[in-house]
Amino acid sequence: MKLSNLRRKVDRLDDQLVRLLEQRSGIAKEIGRQKSMAGHSVFAPSREAVLFRRLETKVDKKGSLNLASLRAIYREILSSARQIQGGARVAYLGPQASYCHQAARERFGASTDLVPCDTIAEIFSAVDRGEVDAGVVPIENSGEGAVGATQEALLNGNSWICGEIYLRVRHALLARSQTGPIRILYSHPQALAQCRHWLAVHLPKVKLVEVGSTAEGARRASQELGAAALASAWAAKIHRLQIRERDVQDRPGNTTRFLLLGQEPSPATGKDKTSLLFTLPHRAGALHRALGVFAAKKLNLLKVESRPAPGKPWEYVFFVDVRGHADRPDFRRALLRLQKQTRDLRILGSYPEER
Repeated sequence: MKLSNLRRKVDRLDDQLVRLLEQRSGIAKEIGRQKSMAGHSVFAPSREAVLFRRLETKVDKKGSLNLASLRAIYREILSSARQIQGGARVAYLGPQASYCHQAARERFGASTDLVPCDTIAEIFSAVDRGEVDAGVVPIENSGEGAVGATQEALLNGNSWICGEIYLRVRHALLARSQTGPIRILYSHPQALAQCRHWLAVHLPKVKLVEVGSTAEGARRASQELGAAALASAWAAKIHRLQIRERDVQDRPGNTTRFLLLGQEPSPATGKDKTSLLFTLPHRAGALHRALGVFAAKKLNLLKVESRPAPGKPWEYVFFVDVRGHADRPDFRRALLRLQKQTRDLRILGSYPEER
């Protein structure tokens, strides 16, 4: 078939897509009206998770459309639908071009009002007070482990965990020019730790300076001769920096997990995860008995971590992730048993599992 004929065929398909998107937008507007009358949030992570899973089953595995492309297309369709319904405001750990900003942008799309916050505690506070519809906070990195500030905020916050995002973290060496000596390098402490070996080999004499975010490091590098930063390629675009080296992280699979915070608990989707926390009495075997509750109900533990309890020296808070939704009957029975084995048991949220 000639190129001109193929293009006419594509034009006809595009015309159909536009008409279908207009129909979808009209229905989304009515859904938004009904949500508003019922007092529900525009952001519905469980509904979106179910939608993605259903759409992925419709893709021809032998066809040209891959799942990543499908998700990218529908991310913007859903972003537009939320805007039609009144818009969503989402807080993230700023400044602009941080990895948290990138995670929020990839999850919520271009039509979302993304609000930068200076601290993780500020994000929790904005969600708790209803100033934003959702918040995005880092919870753990595949190489560096848990983010203590988020765990601390979870102890005191009232927001629900309603989703998660996994972002592949790819650090780049950024500077104002492609050549020339580097005397100082700015970045976030975790980024410096994740590139420790590479820095020791390639920049052993360069002064390393910790700053509040990788984006802040890029901003500083853009203003100083002889300065560089470890940050994302996206930060290079925003701050007009040159990328000297890509993928300088020591571990190629470096990934950060982020939590989505909201004001409403997320209903079950069929593939969920529950996060909870508790403390334990000082008795021999207390942790073994507590975790044994999940084994007895054949519930899969995904993560167990401890953190010092605030104001209680040598006491610890345990953070646990379990596969399943807290509304399931077997899960509810497990929680009733767990309550007898622990103190201060609190469900932080049940939400769609991304992996």
